[in-house]
Amino acid sequence: MRRLFSYREQANVKIIVMHPRLVLSFANFFGAAHFFLIVYVITPYLALFMPESQTGLVVSFGAVLTLLAFPFMPRMVRDFGAKRIAIVLAFVQAVSIFTLTLSPNIVFAILCIALACALSPLIAYQLDLLLEAATNEEGSTGRIRTLFLTAGNLALIITPLITGFLLDGTEAYSRIFLAASLSLTPFIVLLMFERLPEGEPPHLAKVRTTCLCLWSDPDMRAAALGNGVLQFFFHLAPLYIPLYLHTVLGFPWSDLGWVFAIMLLPFVFIEYPAGYIADRWLGDKELLITGFIIMGIAFASIALVTSATPLLLVALILFVSRIGAALSEAMIEGHFFRRVSERDANTISVFRMMRPVGALIAPLFASVLLLTGNYVAFFIISGAVIVALGILVSIPLKDIR
Repeated sequence: MRRLFSYREQANVKIIVMHPRLVLSFANFFGAAHFFLIVYVITPYLALFMPESQTGLVVSFGAVLTLLAFPFMPRMVRDFGAKRIAIVLAFVQAVSIFTLTLSPNIVFAILCIALACALSPLIAYQLDLLLEAATNEEGSTGRIRTLFLTAGNLALIITPLITGFLLDGTEAYSRIFLAASLSLTPFIVLLMFERLPEGEPPHLAKVRTTCLCLWSDPDMRAAALGNGVLQFFFHLAPLYIPLYLHTVLGFPWSDLGWVFAIMLLPFVFIEYPAGYIADRWLGDKELLITGFIIMGIAFASIALVTSATPLLLVALILFVSRIGAALSEAMIEGHFFRRVSERDANTISVFRMMRPVGALIAPLFASVLLLTGNYVAFFIISGAVIVALGILVSIPLKDIR
């Protein structure tokens, strides 16, 4: 792997130049931080104005907007470049989130939250293309992708602590929205002033054609569907675990902040070693299936949590669920991106469309199960679905080493 830092001399002064992959890792940290700051408070915030069981539908609305936009992304990347699009989207995102600090009425708040949910996957997609353009050693893809993911996951760890500190037992969610909007400033600055390769112009094809080609390849289909199951979990967990623990059971944010920080540690400490192990020894399928099993069983175990459950036990259950999620994410990301390059913008677009698909399906699924307000059944059924679907879609995956 290339050095992450180099030097260039300008006016007899040595200037440190970061490797593009390091720049993108830093950008991923700040790009992730803005969304991780708001994702855990979206449903509790909306629950102040609307029924709990319907709060997730706002996220589904945002997912619809993302799905409508994704088919146009490869052509826009060809015309304007991924870097420029990322900067514009991040600016719009910062404005939409900042608007929430002004205590808008419920209709405007719903629109801003839906837009924030819609733009985040589109920003992440641009970073995917930029990272692919900066990746030349396919044999190291697992390590490169998991290093990139780990940078974002560091934000994942820090943001719950910030949330707990800023809220401090209150419902002052405007503080969170302000912090989230400001966190996009370093993201924009990094992309504006650092040189990044954008690679070859993407090969354009119709989304329908790309979907059919991807579906006809059992290995790529398995990776895409595996990502779909993972995104299903990623949109159930951060939306409905805080809603259950804070709004239903009454755990204060001052406690949930450090509980969620512990919960998310596996994303920092497991993904890079898992990517290295998959590159060198075990392969992706075995670790992927293991991850789905751990994830689903732990998610189902949240049904055992009550208001009297010790916080350390709550943290342990949530921690184990993220061990499974971290394993699955590392395997899916590494496996898929070994097979593509930055020119495969359409294929990457379809792969990333699994995120809004998950954001659309998960809240609809949860809303139906929660019509009766039975959270115990919700967690048990959801966990069983994650295990069953995870194993089923992983079976056709072919290990590539």
